[in-house]
Amino acid sequence: MFEYFPGNYVWNLSVVATLNSGGYIDEVDRACRPLREVATTNEDVGTEDFLAVWTTLVDQLVDQAQEMEAAGRTRSAGKTYARATNYLVHAERMQAAGSPTRLDTYRRCLDLMQRSFALADPTTTRVAVPFRDTTLPAYFTQAPATADGPAPVMIMFNGLDSTKEHMYLSGHGVELAARGISTLMVDTPGSGEALRLQGLTSQIASEEWAAACVDYLETREDVDATRIGLVGWSLGGYYAPRAAAFEKRLALVVAWGANHNWGAVQRRRLEKEGERPVPHYWEHVMWVWGHDDLDTFIDFADDVHLDGVVENITVPFLIAHGANDRQIPLDYAHRSYDQAVNSPDRELRVFTRQEGGAEHIGLDHFPYVSTFIADWVAERFHQQGAATGSDRESIGASGSVA
Repeated sequence: MFEYFPGNYVWNLSVVATLNSGGYIDEVDRACRPLREVATTNEDVGTEDFLAVWTTLVDQLVDQAQEMEAAGRTRSAGKTYARATNYLVHAERMQAAGSPTRLDTYRRCLDLMQRSFALADPTTTRVAVPFRDTTLPAYFTQAPATADGPAPVMIMFNGLDSTKEHMYLSGHGVELAARGISTLMVDTPGSGEALRLQGLTSQIASEEWAAACVDYLETREDVDATRIGLVGWSLGGYYAPRAAAFEKRLALVVAWGANHNWGAVQRRRLEKEGERPVPHYWEHVMWVWGHDDLDTFIDFADDVHLDGVVENITVPFLIAHGANDRQIPLDYAHRSYDQAVNSPDRELRVFTRQEGGAEHIGLDHFPYVSTFIADWVAERFHQQGAATGSDRESIGASGSVA
């Protein structure tokens, strides 16, 4: 993995994720260069400085985007707003949960993202998924194939510290759209806007969120309700398989990082084993799950696992994992695969250092992993569509489902 800050895994993760989500290396270097000394301290110290230098870059890009917009260069302006969002949302995730500037920073991310959609991506819209007595904020990217009729769709679930903006900016929805598949990117409880602005914390039973998403998608005329899949990355590698085990309307599921026993990972982190994804880690996880006592939380986290769960998955199941994942042991990927005995089509894909994609959720070579997953999903949806007669064309050379 590219390590701009030697020895600081957490900060390097943000840099690599930013670059793999459309960041420009010169802009990233200009922002990060003043941080090299503070980055040698530890992952928690200097996160406010991290936000400050990235905000300076974002301010510059917003000024440029506004000039482009005023000149009628709307696509360029929209792309620049998206790049500004990319930088700001990755800096925001580095802040402590109680940081006094965090909510305002995230609200700015939402605004910049919306400006980008309006100018450069009319196929993506903000939607609200009804959930309990409120809603789950989400983005829906509509595949071009919907011009010819209902299309399959993938639901995307976040991990511990990502947001729907990270999912959109990763470009995975673009890859799915090119294959005739729409995408619903959801801030589930414990993540993104649902946590920050609505106070919705995470829970073990992720199938409740999946059911709400399927209920919503079944109301859309542009969705083929027989082909709704679910992918979750990082902690979503627990949420998605858990949901598919019990929400039987899902047609397939992908664990993008096999988080088979997240509770055990927490006990390892208490012993300083393995890497952590964000600074101010224990404050962050208790915020996500709605706890205020670490000992109580650790006991609770013991139940966040997939033992006795993945056996209930009865649809195609892909497990994509990096051989050098420093957060989640590779053994967990094998455990999910070995236990998913009732999936009619299970596959374990381990990405090696030699090919890239070996780090956590493939962040060291993200597009490579993303396209593999998109191809796998498109092939299964095509098979399901052919079986029901709902496909209008076969998969072409690009792997698209039309």
